[in-house]
Amino acid sequence: MESGWDPDVKKFLVKVLNSISLVLLWMIAAATTGIYFQLGFINNGHLIYTIIFYAVLTLTLFLLLRYLYKIWKSH
Repeated sequence: MESGWDPDVKKFLVKVLNSISLVLLWMIAAATTGIYFQLGFINNGHLIYTIIFYAVLTLTLFLLLRYLYKIWKSH
């Protein structure tokens, strides 16, 4: 550990960096899946795949937010 760093500040910065990285990872995965595999668009009657994609996306966003809430709620 660097000299002069308060352990509480280090814990806080690790929380911030972990939160940012998890949110960015979720966003990149969602955008890649939606655009590259074209699951985010309604194409030629593949409506069921689009509905499943958005349902899974909503569920994973809820789970991510719940996880972040628990991490930030703990001391």
